[in-house]
Amino acid sequence: MGFKINSDDEEAVSEINVTPLVDVMLVLVIILLVTAPLLTQSINVALPKTTSTTPDTEKQPLQLGIEAQGQITLNKIPMTDLAELDKSLKSELSLNPEAGVHIYADSAVSYGKVAEVMATVQHAGIAKMSFVTVEK
Repeated sequence: MGFKINSDDEEAVSEINVTPLVDVMLVLVIILLVTAPLLTQSINVALPKTTSTTPDTEKQPLQLGIEAQGQITLNKIPMTDLAELDKSLKSELSLNPEAGVHIYADSAVSYGKVAEVMATVQHAGIAKMSFVTVEK
């Protein structure tokens, strides 16, 4: 702690110099960052061999496609209208209550058509919807 005497007031003013404290803390952080990766130990275990399994197809999300002309497909099966889509989605939901939908909409499809399909999916009781896009 350093004490200064003001020439005006003749009172002692005490101030704590925190620079050394910050320096020590930074050194401790650097030591922690350097030594933490060295502390991880791996266990060498010989894992047993098993036969490969196929993924559970019932847990896969439903694939809902909207083509440029407005044709709707559910898991590559064409739907005639939104009522048939609603009926098919409800039957799929009865088989898998936690079903999700991946929506594949063509870029030429109007927003209104996509909104109608999304409303139909939501009306069927499916809450998990996601859009599939292509990376440029």
